[in-house]
Amino acid sequence: QVQLVESGGGLVQAGGSLRLSCAASGRTFSSYNMGWFRQAPGNEREFVAAVSRSGGTTYYADSVKGRFTISRDNAKNTVYLQMNSLKPEDTAVYYCYADRVLTILKGYDYDYWGQGTQVTVSS
Repeated sequence: QVQLVESGGGLVQAGGSLRLSCAASGRTFSSYNMGWFRQAPGNEREFVAAVSRSGGTTYYADSVKGRFTISRDNAKNTVYLQMNSLKPEDTAVYYCYADRVLTILKGYDYDYWGQGTQVTVSS
């Protein structure tokens, strides 16, 4: 069992930055690929970024490429999402996930989810 707790969300002006963190419980963090999704009101949950177990492979949604960076610290059991040049359309609840499979297949049922953290970008 893996428990995930996100933090770092908040209110920021357009063009600003935030860094989200997702802390995982357990001693098997390095066994899991990690990632982030987001969901805006009235929208489906959408993929944002993913990172492999070692941190050597990353994937990004086209909408965040060049602005967001995903990373992980296996010694701290934490995955990060550095978000720069934020736009109002980035406003959403951001969720981290953990899974033994590295995939960004739409509709895939990931193993574990956090409770989410709200990010609001004002114009």
